Amino acid sequence: MISMLDILTSDLLRYPLIIAVLIGLTAPVVGTYLVQKRLSLLGDGLGHVALTGVAVGWLVGAWLSATPADLLAIPGALAASVIGAVLIEYVREISHTSRDVALAILFYGGIAGGVVIIQLAGGTSQNLMGYLFGSLSTVTRLDTVIALVLAVVVLAIGVGLSGLLAAVTADDEFARAAGSLVRTVNVLIAVMAALTVTLSMRIVGALMVSALMIVPVAAAQDLVVGFARTMRTAMVIAVLCAVGGLVITVYVDLPPGGVIVPLTIAVYVAALVVRSLLAARRAGRRAAPGPRPRTLPRRRRMVPPTGDGGPSHQRWRSRTR
Repeated sequence: MISMLDILTSDLLRYPLIIAVLIGLTAPVVGTYLVQKRLSLLGDGLGHVALTGVAVGWLVGAWLSATPADLLAIPGALAASVIGAVLIEYVREISHTSRDVALAILFYGGIAGGVVIIQLAGGTSQNLMGYLFGSLSTVTRLDTVIALVLAVVVLAIGVGLSGLLAAVTADDEFARAAGSLVRTVNVLIAVMAALTVTLSMRIVGALMVSALMIVPVAAAQDLVVGFARTMRTAMVIAVLCAVGGLVITVYVDLPPGGVIVPLTIAVYVAALVVRSLLAARRAGRRAAPGPRPRTLPRRRRMVPPTGDGGPSHQRWRSRTR
């Protein structure tokens, strides 16, 4: 039986565990802004473009006789995803193309380019499986260093400039009227998504990373209120799911992305249930009849006695003064 100490001290598992924590910290930061901008599928589109970068890096590595053959795969994915993130904003603004059309172009062009170029590099589509769904055996020390650098950049931008980014994502038109650099902010958010996709490919996979950006944020919105609290809660959920899914794959031979994403969905369903129960409880309290108000005893009316000036009449007058 493998213990947690073995997982922490194993050279094979130490680097994936570090990357899993980094993914859990960075993905919800980017996802919070994407949910506000209704760009939940941007990470998925950039993941497809990153596959083209992987294939291009593989092709360049084959030309340079690099060892291993995929030595330049992650740098290629980084370059391709950043270029794709910038191009999607440029195409949307210049040609007035809607975001969903631009994302569809990324989807189809990215996956087709990856399959074709990997064949030109002398590989097969099976070589892309580890990048599509994640693989522990392919993680190296260089991948960990690259992921650490990318995570620092994403957190520095996403958390350090949270006020500006939140203002622009909440209302583009108002931010533009107030003089904010809306185009620059949109490009920054897209680039952060590209960096997150790149650092997540080895563990979660290009096809799964978008779920880790969006689903923890959706779960956090059902549990807490407020932009900052939603981001922090989503980060906690994502870290727990990423690390938990990685630990499960140590005992069960499954791809990490295929375990991490269902965990996040399970947390989202649990958050929905909790929210529904709390709403039903509050509705029951409002509908339940409250305690009856306490009625004061009716004051007895004092009737003056008959007669004038007698002793009983004088006592009545002294009581009613």
